[in-house]
Amino acid sequence: MADQRNGAAKAAGGYTIDMGNFIKRLKAFYGHWKEHRADMWTGSDAIAVATPPASEDLRYLKSSALNIWLLGYEFPETIMVFTSKQIHFLCSQKKANLLETLKQSARDAVGADVVMHVKAKNDDGTAAMDEMLRVVRAQSKSDNPVLGYIAREAPEGKLLETWVERLKASSIQLGDITNGFSELFSVKDETELTCVKKAAYLTSSVMKNFVVPKLEKIIDEEVKVSHSSLMDDTEKTILEPIKVKVKLKPENVDICYPPIFQSGGEFDLKPSATSNDENLYYESTSVIICALSSRYNSYCSNVARTFLIDGNPIQSKAYEVLLKAQDAAIASLKPGNKVSAAYQAAVSVVEKEAPEFLSNLTKSAGTGIGLEFRESGLSLNAKNDRILKAGMVFNVSLGFQNLQAQTKNPKTQKFSLLLADTVIISEKSPEVLTAPCSKAVKDVSYSFNDEEEEEVRPKRKAEANSVEALPSKATLRSDHQEMSKEELRKQHQAELARQKNEETARRLAGVGSGSGDGRGHMKASWELTAYKNVNDIPQAKELVIQVDQKHEAILLPIYGSMVPFHISTVKSVNSNQDNRTCTIRIIFNVPGAPFAPAPDPNSLRNQTAIHLKEITFRSKDPRHSSEVVQLIKTLRRQVASRESEKAERATLVTQEKLQLAGGKMKPMRLPDLWIRPPFGGRGRKLPGTLEAHANGFRYSTSRPDERVDIMYGNIKHAFFQPAEKEMITLLHFHLHNHIMVGNKKTKDVQFYIEVMEVVQTLGGGRRSAMDPDEIEEEQRERERKNRINMEFQNFVNKVHDHWGQPQFKGLDLEFDQPLRELGFHGVPHKASAFIIPTPSCLVELIETPFLVITLSEIEIVNLERVGFGQKNFDMAIVFKDFKKDVLRIDSIPSTSLDSIKEWLDTTDIKYYESRLNLNWRPILKTITDDPEKFIEDGGWEFLNMEASDSDSENSEESDQGYEPSDAEPESASEEENEDSESLVESDEEEEEQDSEQDSEEEKGKTWEELEREASNADREKGDESDSEDERRRRKKVKVMGKSRLPERSLPTNAKRPKMR
Repeated sequence: MADQRNGAAKAAGGYTIDMGNFIKRLKAFYGHWKEHRADMWTGSDAIAVATPPASEDLRYLKSSALNIWLLGYEFPETIMVFTSKQIHFLCSQKKANLLETLKQSARDAVGADVVMHVKAKNDDGTAAMDEMLRVVRAQSKSDNPVLGYIAREAPEGKLLETWVERLKASSIQLGDITNGFSELFSVKDETELTCVKKAAYLTSSVMKNFVVPKLEKIIDEEVKVSHSSLMDDTEKTILEPIKVKVKLKPENVDICYPPIFQSGGEFDLKPSATSNDENLYYESTSVIICALSSRYNSYCSNVARTFLIDGNPIQSKAYEVLLKAQDAAIASLKPGNKVSAAYQAAVSVVEKEAPEFLSNLTKSAGTGIGLEFRESGLSLNAKNDRILKAGMVFNVSLGFQNLQAQTKNPKTQKFSLLLADTVIISEKSPEVLTAPCSKAVKDVSYSFNDEEEEEVRPKRKAEANSVEALPSKATLRSDHQEMSKEELRKQHQAELARQKNEETARRLAGVGSGSGDGRGHMKASWELTAYKNVNDIPQAKELVIQVDQKHEAILLPIYGSMVPFHISTVKSVNSNQDNRTCTIRIIFNVPGAPFAPAPDPNSLRNQTAIHLKEITFRSKDPRHSSEVVQLIKTLRRQVASRESEKAERATLVTQEKLQLAGGKMKPMRLPDLWIRPPFGGRGRKLPGTLEAHANGFRYSTSRPDERVDIMYGNIKHAFFQPAEKEMITLLHFHLHNHIMVGNKKTKDVQFYIEVMEVVQTLGGGRRSAMDPDEIEEEQRERERKNRINMEFQNFVNKVHDHWGQPQFKGLDLEFDQPLRELGFHGVPHKASAFIIPTPSCLVELIETPFLVITLSEIEIVNLERVGFGQKNFDMAIVFKDFKKDVLRIDSIPSTSLDSIKEWLDTTDIKYYESRLNLNWRPILKTITDDPEKFIEDGGWEFLNMEASDSDSENSEESDQGYEPSDAEPESASEEENEDSESLVESDEEEEEQDSEQDSEEEKGKTWEELEREASNADREKGDESDSEDERRRRKKVKVMGKSRLPERSLPTNAKRPKMR
């Protein structure tokens, strides 16, 4: 019955009243009236509420709020009179048709009959009014009845003016019931809180995703834009939520007041303020205040932020104090506290931190908010003694008015600050609904570089989880500035080195060196028993090879008897066919054979037994021979697969049981997804649906055996990567413990959908860029990609809301989104991939196998093959767990070196640079074997290339410990890699690319280097009688081993098998 701005009446057709809400709230209304009749309802025997006609103005009335709260719609030009036994409505015929449906519900709820008084078009309604007043007198128990009404609402329209005249002419006593309705509306139920949350989500999304980027763009491009035009653009965005990727129906959305933009020294901190036609002022030491609000189903929300442009110390201090004061006010909003506690907490912070600003503090810390933007009786001032209750909602708004900035510019001499958030009081801690729009100092402070006269946009200090940084204008910087930046990075890295060495020393001191790799032999879960006794062996009619699928055995005719062998004893089987006969050769697993696997318990138990190694049969029936061989191979593959899966499952950690969503919680679904790793089987692969339930996800296809459950408690990292330059949009889960996907054991599970279909043009010719079909096809692809990305984003948002519940607080669950602008190309496994950092990880989620590295588990990073003239370099990642192998990312373009170093530095990861690749296994073994020596020698500083260069001339080769020597990079070819394994790993592709560079460097050696190399070669060459070929081979070994860790770190008698 209401439009979204002012509640203008519409025809009753198409509207329905939610009877459940009506009954619940009518009971609450009558119960509150009965309980607090004397103190809040002025002892009223009846209550009259008159709603004025529709208006285009934004207004908040208690009468309209009651209509919406009780009936779901506003009924303009309607008079309602509530008595203990009856409810009277005076309205038009169309409204009466809808209100007639309330009769039975009102009788069931409070035992009151609904009486309709239909006002004709030309009737002034006096007869119906007199009848209602007569009923009030008749049903009152007092001789002098009291009729409660909303005194602060002036009558509008002919109907209400007539009603007020009839009230004054009657002998009935009137009482103001504003406080009663204020108390009744103050505590919101779940339905109301949901509406407030949706409104707050829209408000914060507009501020974060539209207003802030808009301001940054204006300042970056130095565009002149007026406050009023910003207001208009923001209001349009609020009324069209899809512009900020919020899926709310526009017809349910409205503004609470026109968005407010203020700058240039003129500030008004009241919601009634307006955005003037002056241009946005963003010169140095200027302040910009933005305040905006939205309503969803008539429930209000509000947010306000202040942005500092190159703020001076006074402005920065004032903002920090205001932020602390607002946080203190929010923290005091707890059930049982007085309303005044919020403002008193804010005042205490200002008195302690900056008493000189106290006189400029706003006189309240906000108001209650809901159906009305400012709920009367719930002002957060110093005198309000009402008690806070769970379910109340407040607009916590605090500011400083007219502070002095002590600048010469008249537009920045005076400034004001304002912060506002929508907060729900809960049983535990207050819930700040507009928190996604950050108000941290680093996120609202912008800085110009005016002193150096650079054309640079104000640069916001990015959050660790910021998704995208705006490009700055092109700038010429001096060498001194670059050097200063590099020096700052070096200083930070030096401090990180000190901290890292201390941390490593503490960790190694608490952990023994241990031995081995921690991998013990896993006991077999089964025994090789084909038949329990001789009687179970099937009787054969003829002596031929038979395969018993049921008992997983093969029966071989040996010396006239059928001898059974379990299929697991068979190592291989093959057949050869000549002109007349076919030969079947079966080889068995025998303990002690070369390259045999570790002995199983059966072999250890029967060490003294005689084992059959090989048996050969000849047959004149080639068809039967090939059939037998095929059956043996198939059975062997099935048993091996089953036992492998069983062994994998035996190591799994037991997961909790999935609690399916039901009742109040509806499962969140994302359909038509593919999974990686895929399910096994040879059938056609099917897409499935991902559902979010109470304590985990479930992915399932139409096949009953294809189902995967992922518990929230097992999720270590969750990623959402929308398709930008890729073909897929994906959700990826990196788990704490392995789970089984089909018959595969994995810690990484990914769900994805292809955003673009693979299309092949059959014509063969190239199509024009202006071809209408081509343009239409591209448009369809863009729309499909955007639609899929939006569906994934909405699913992620819903899951985030679910993860916000108290039971998941300790899990620290959040979907990370890769920061594409920080990405770089590299080879983490075998193929080149685009590797992207996230706030907590380094990931590559497109190519398989996936790469997920947790940043908090990294000890150090060594950037290898870094030097002049190199086209690319490698990254070696050393983990805090020294038992884990060092992870290498090879062939990273050298153009990414500076950005990677900057990223590592900002994430507080210590990195080193070296000219060569290191073989990390012996290095880590040396560290764990003698951690005290490692710490005494300076810890990780042996990797410091600058330090090792400066000390190399004075240190002997035996004293170098962990650091590589100064020799040039090897120029050996691929074939030479087979001859020796040194402590420096070689990269075949990179050696080919850099061979020319290496040869040029070889020509530039000094006489001292050549003489030292010659003497080393003479020592290693040994016996002069060796052949020339042997000398040449030794020379290759030496070249491969140059500039690497000393040979003493390997056992002198160590021999490695060579595969020829």
